Amino acid sequence: MNTRRDFVKNTTLAGAGLFAVPGFATQYFNENDKLNVALIGVGLRGTNHLMNLLLRKDINVTAICDIDPERIKIAQDHIEKAGFKAPKVFGSSEYDYRNLLELKEVDAVIIATPWLWHTRMTVDAMKAGKYAGVEVSAANTLEECWDLVNTHEATGTHMMILENVNYRRDILAVLNMVKQNLFGELVHFRCGYQHDLRHVKFNDGKTAYGTGAEFGEKGISEAKWRTAHSVKRNADLYPTHGLGPIAVMADVNRGNRMVSLTSHATKAIGLHNYVVAVGGEEHPNAKVNFKLGDVVTTTIDTANGETIIITHDCNLPRPYSLGFRVQGANGLWEVDGNRIYIEGRSKSHEWDEATSWLEQYDHPLWEKYGEYALGAGHGGMDFFVLNSFVESAKANIAPPMDAYDAAAWSAVTPLSEASIANNGEPQDFPDFTRGQWIKRTPYQWMKENY
Repeated sequence: MNTRRDFVKNTTLAGAGLFAVPGFATQYFNENDKLNVALIGVGLRGTNHLMNLLLRKDINVTAICDIDPERIKIAQDHIEKAGFKAPKVFGSSEYDYRNLLELKEVDAVIIATPWLWHTRMTVDAMKAGKYAGVEVSAANTLEECWDLVNTHEATGTHMMILENVNYRRDILAVLNMVKQNLFGELVHFRCGYQHDLRHVKFNDGKTAYGTGAEFGEKGISEAKWRTAHSVKRNADLYPTHGLGPIAVMADVNRGNRMVSLTSHATKAIGLHNYVVAVGGEEHPNAKVNFKLGDVVTTTIDTANGETIIITHDCNLPRPYSLGFRVQGANGLWEVDGNRIYIEGRSKSHEWDEATSWLEQYDHPLWEKYGEYALGAGHGGMDFFVLNSFVESAKANIAPPMDAYDAAAWSAVTPLSEASIANNGEPQDFPDFTRGQWIKRTPYQWMKENY
């Protein structure tokens, strides 16, 4: 990896993403200095990552793994169409990915599998010396959170949690405002995952989204595995889309840390009502007792005195929102309503429409490469998170969102589960940095390469 490290350090425009424009890739990327990437899991999310990788000229896709032969075939077809060499294929069993990790021609792996496999695959990848990128959330239990940190520290191998919302255009603009002290000293945040997932948690076993009332063995895609968590667990199951951006703004693990949380859950009626509406009262799944409360609310205290409220709301009809609010001594921004108020600059007691502010404070990444990123998925943020992973792996350096972040952000799920089970009892956050948060320097987010 030494040549990659030297190349990235000495190339100003490395990671720019200019490969999306014909001719730019050969101009700015050394095609003889390629990162060998493997994918573990090539379902819908893994295939999205694959498609973005195939646009690059500085990578080889050397191996793919999935236990579904149909997904393997789809991935192979995309790779062949893009003009890449055929990868090695794994997936004969659930643990065949370990054979993939033994390949010398793999430098880095992207893990996009069901949640219960995220930690064990990431740990195995780090033990094999492979730079690992894992989809969210990174862990399910506190033990798994510690596994990520302990393995990283024991092996010296890096991993990155692939939280794409940290690269959303409005989020990076607000981060720019935070770094320029527009809001003053920060006091309070709100965020969450408020997304009607009923059509994701159930289908007809033939079409991934929007039809039917089946899940588990009779479902396909996410309904095959994701819905089981709603049956078994009462917790904030998916905290990182909201918490990741807020944690960066609050310098969590880098001068600040989350100290404790309390969580509460409403009753669970949404999934049952959906099954009855789609499949009828006699459908077998109408008898399932879903444990997940329809709305889970978690409040976090930080060492620096801020509070963070996270809302998980996925079982009831509603429009999509991550519910962001960033509030400081001098003003606040709220994503719902697209509004902002800055004392001394906004009219007294009146909201400003936020668009002009977001444009004024647009992040350098989006200013420079936004037009190239928009086709990458999820409004362009998939391009930036993948580019950050590739460039960090090429340089073999710590990524923007590292093992400590993966552990802390993912820990909300088991901690909220324990709090809810004990009538909202406060739960102490483990200090995954073992005290190093006091002196760790915040990652330099305000730059224009990655």
